[in-house]
Amino acid sequence: MSVKIPRDPSLKIALIPIAILILMLSLNVFLFSDDSSYGPNQIALLVAAMISAGIGVFHLKQNYKKIERQAFDSIGVALPAIFILLVVGALIGVWILNGVVPAMIYYGIKLINPTIFLPVTLVICAIVSLATGSSWSTVGTVGIALIGIGNTLGIPEGMVAGAIVSGSYFGDKMSPLSDTTNLAPAMAGSNLFDHIHHMFYTAGPAVIISFFAFLGIGLFYVGDKINQEQIAATTALLETTFNITPWLFTLPLFVFVMVYKKIPALPALLVGTVIGTLYVGIFQGELISKMMDDFSLKGYYELVVNTLFGGFKSETGNKVVDSLLSRGGMSSMLNTVWLILMAMVFGGIMEATGMLGAIAKAVLKMVRGLGSLVASTVGTGVFLNLTTSDQYIAIVVSGRMFKKAYDDYGLKPKNLSRVVEDSATVTSVLVPWNTCGAYFSSIMGVATLTYLPFAFFNLLTPIISIILASTDKTMERIEE
Repeated sequence: MSVKIPRDPSLKIALIPIAILILMLSLNVFLFSDDSSYGPNQIALLVAAMISAGIGVFHLKQNYKKIERQAFDSIGVALPAIFILLVVGALIGVWILNGVVPAMIYYGIKLINPTIFLPVTLVICAIVSLATGSSWSTVGTVGIALIGIGNTLGIPEGMVAGAIVSGSYFGDKMSPLSDTTNLAPAMAGSNLFDHIHHMFYTAGPAVIISFFAFLGIGLFYVGDKINQEQIAATTALLETTFNITPWLFTLPLFVFVMVYKKIPALPALLVGTVIGTLYVGIFQGELISKMMDDFSLKGYYELVVNTLFGGFKSETGNKVVDSLLSRGGMSSMLNTVWLILMAMVFGGIMEATGMLGAIAKAVLKMVRGLGSLVASTVGTGVFLNLTTSDQYIAIVVSGRMFKKAYDDYGLKPKNLSRVVEDSATVTSVLVPWNTCGAYFSSIMGVATLTYLPFAFFNLLTPIISIILASTDKTMERIEE
């Protein structure tokens, strides 16, 4: 009886599923445009996963059960993200119903000068993300309000979303409370605060350039396109529909304090959602009486539960306001959950069959100097975000993969941890089927490829990282 001996994949074999996936995703973008993430990309990922498994079983003679088990195990990595996604969907719906999001939009329109709205958006998101250590919490709270303000001011949503992404990721990278900011130095073997300090050399110039880029866009583009009549109509309608009061801001403030006190994001958001249901009765009694025709505890419960899973439905008759506020609910996140599941299955199979490792080995063979070492690290981080669809896997794999190479070059571990963050962390949000890209796109209601050209910070950081390495600037050596 012959025994099947598993074989290691060659580089050519390993690239077959990647090539097919890229071809199908490109075709989907061409045919379906912004709708490509609403089904076509999920199919592409599933087909690529099936091809990967087929190569593993029939060509590499690997055990199917082992491949299947690792594929499903990889879904476990994404489960925290999926639960947060569902909770944020519920939170958004109930925060619109209780007036928190309308209040943010109302006061934002009143207080923020339209010409400086984009750089102010970047700064606000950077501060909130720095304080909470979470870009996800930032976009799920102030982010959706800033999208609403930008839409009211007539600013293209791609620009607004790009400013939100840029600010959120800068704050996340600089915060000692951030999970990715702790994970990168742990993988590279560096100190947390040495790592944060070292990131200023790349993140600092990137965020400064981004700030002035958004300032320039605001001065030379936005200022001439503000519709004052639309702004006045929107604020008036928000006032008449909701009870707008500064007291509503106590709820998001409470959530930010919980996250700042290192309460994990999921329970903090759950508490914010539960308290949000109480705020509905406290602040929006008149609104819910109109929505129910006749107030009762049974009707109140049904309204809140419907909003938690189905989102808020605005029916003011004003298209701008209705498009701003008709969002949220757990059900609105199910398409994104589907995308994440398919992506994680593909990444898990690529890793289980060894094809991901084969590509990694080929990358390491091309390293010829300091510049190419950092460029290879950046390229690997981007590649892993494209293939494994999860920033945590990208951080861990690239950190482990290049640790010895950085040691051989006599570089301090904080150089590796910085480059890993400059690539694996910041580019994850630029990939539509990555957990981060899918999450941000779903929460903001803006397609990933729409905001990608304006996510200046995320685009600039890896480039600056490579330039500094090529010129041997800020690359600190281990002392003899």
